[in-house]
Amino acid sequence: MVGSGNTGLYGPKPTEEPPAMSALIRQIRYLLAPIAVLGLLAMMVAMRPLPSTMERVLTRGELIVVSRQSPTTWYKDQHGDTGLDYELVRGFADELGVTLKIISADSIAEAYELLDSGDADVAAAGLAITAQRSLDFRFSSAYQNIQDVLIQRQGESRPNTLEDLAERRIVVLEGSGQEEQLRQLRAKGFNVVYESVNGSSAERLLTLVDEGYFDFALVDSNSWSIHRALFPELRRGMDVGEQSIGWAFAGGDDTLRLSAERYLTRKKADGTVAKLEDRFFGHLNQFNIYSARSFLQHLDDRLPQYADAFREAAKEYNFDWRLLAAMGYQESLWNADAVSPTGVRGLMMLTNHTASEMGVADRTDPMASIRAGAAYLRKIYDRIPARIPEQDRTWLAIAAYNVGFGHMEDARVLTQKQGGNPDSWQDVKKRLPLLRNASFYRATRHGYARGGMQSVIYVRHIRRYYDLLVWANNSERHSQLVALAD
Repeated sequence: MVGSGNTGLYGPKPTEEPPAMSALIRQIRYLLAPIAVLGLLAMMVAMRPLPSTMERVLTRGELIVVSRQSPTTWYKDQHGDTGLDYELVRGFADELGVTLKIISADSIAEAYELLDSGDADVAAAGLAITAQRSLDFRFSSAYQNIQDVLIQRQGESRPNTLEDLAERRIVVLEGSGQEEQLRQLRAKGFNVVYESVNGSSAERLLTLVDEGYFDFALVDSNSWSIHRALFPELRRGMDVGEQSIGWAFAGGDDTLRLSAERYLTRKKADGTVAKLEDRFFGHLNQFNIYSARSFLQHLDDRLPQYADAFREAAKEYNFDWRLLAAMGYQESLWNADAVSPTGVRGLMMLTNHTASEMGVADRTDPMASIRAGAAYLRKIYDRIPARIPEQDRTWLAIAAYNVGFGHMEDARVLTQKQGGNPDSWQDVKKRLPLLRNASFYRATRHGYARGGMQSVIYVRHIRRYYDLLVWANNSERHSQLVALAD
């Protein structure tokens, strides 16, 4: 039966829209379509994961590290930026294939602020891994363990227990692991009285004790090792605790921290960290109170007479003037009239042969002696293979200056035969003393070397004097030297 009206075979026909209404709907749909597309794109962007910290570093092509300028972490020497933390983070950046950018913080608090704000990817500044800090930041595993040590004036009674610290005045760096250590002691009921100094340095804390403002400074053992020669009237007292040192990372994903973790684990396992510790701290314990006092005295009354000569010679032969000055101090204590039992003489203690080779008629002429010493070191340095990296090349050259280039080459050959690295001073210095042993020197080209161990000590002392001269540039105690170095 055929339907009629609005009734069709399958029910009522839909009501047709008026033409004007249809046009309006089409127009609205046309206007809303871009908004819908934008909304969909926004949803897609929102659903896409944010780049990880590692991806941001790799995309940027730069690892940004915040540190504090300190002889224990990051400073400048004759070859530019160096320091234990600097060398480690530079190696990490190299491994990632990115450039390294170091930004400086004036205090520990500022280092954490720069990290928290995202202005830095990593904080590498000799930072102690503490329970309080770990609430806000993530840390790598420790790459160093150091002691918290009390430093006091010579001749004063040494505390033996924490109870002995009652009512004694202690100064500590604000925001440091040592401050947290003291805060924890207070919480445990120990009567410790301390004052925190913001934005300072270990040297400033030691100065405050040296000048009698406080009974003790609580510093880490690395800082004391570095600065002890500048403070011969101070001594190490009781150890208060131990700290683990690591790199700090801001919150968020762990991609960069885990990569750093793997890197540091490898560097500890392959001996890199131990070599860096030896490089920066291994030569420091050879400086006793008497040599420290002597150095400080001569720093004030002798070096100013020859500083310009060292600087001129250094500029002519492309060395750091402080390196030449350190050699001069080791040779003669900056004494132009010095004479050794073997006949070498003058400020740089030239032999007759070396003086003649360098064109020096009067070895007691300090200016001529300094220039000849610099020229002779340059001659030796240029013979050391250029592939050898710094600072190894410098220390090998200085050892050769003392023991002779031929004996140095014999020690390098022996190092290679024994499976060591002939381009590493750390490896070669272990073989130099063997050249006194017939079972070793008979197989060498230049034979017996009397001064092998002496040369190792020679380099060690020069490294120490050089470090002191470098650090004294920023020292509050030696403004005269600062003026000379500017």
